[in-house]
Amino acid sequence: MNISDFEKKIGYKFNNINLLETALTHSSYANEKQPSRECNERLEFLGDSVLGVITAEYFYHNVKHLPEGEMTKKRAACACEKSLFCFAKEIELGKYIYLGRGEENTGGRNRASILADAFEAVIAAIYLDGGLDEARKFVLDFVKKSATQQMSIRDYKTELQEIIQKNPDEHLSYTLVGESGPDHNKRFEVEVNLNSNVIGCGTGRSKKIAEQQAAKQALELMGIKS
Repeated sequence: MNISDFEKKIGYKFNNINLLETALTHSSYANEKQPSRECNERLEFLGDSVLGVITAEYFYHNVKHLPEGEMTKKRAACACEKSLFCFAKEIELGKYIYLGRGEENTGGRNRASILADAFEAVIAAIYLDGGLDEARKFVLDFVKKSATQQMSIRDYKTELQEIIQKNPDEHLSYTLVGESGPDHNKRFEVEVNLNSNVIGCGTGRSKKIAEQQAAKQALELMGIKS
């Protein structure tokens, strides 16, 4: 492992290299090296807040048509474990993490929780070393990419609700009508009802996906193409 290679990969040169060393140190490694090594958990805590500020600021300035509630959802989506795991893989973070023998032997370098936590720790290390502007430079490309992907995904349920609520006498509801398959590969079937009439059906690996598909079918029946 060459830590200077990682600095080149992230485009930031540390003044205090110990901050980066700590950000890359998993608790399993620190426990083996006690008491001389600090793990990245405290930096992870700080990095989560720094990421929250940067993403909130981005959505506030660049997505002006969204209300507060929707911005909150999109900020959370950018900072969820799945997104952070994807960000970490882009910079091959797993190659540079210090892991204890147990984690090393059980695939820790590819574990989503470890990589996501380490990514937040790296954000914090850059913030402490170079300030918010440097942390923003590091994070913003990831945030923009994630935001663009989110914006490209249509929310059929919201679209349908906005159409129906123009008439206060109409009421939408979603009903789970079927469930099949083993626990690791469930399939759900959902109907969307307008008052007492079924106006769309959908299936999916989760209830949320099935509801979106049902709303999509309802919109198509109304002549609104996806």
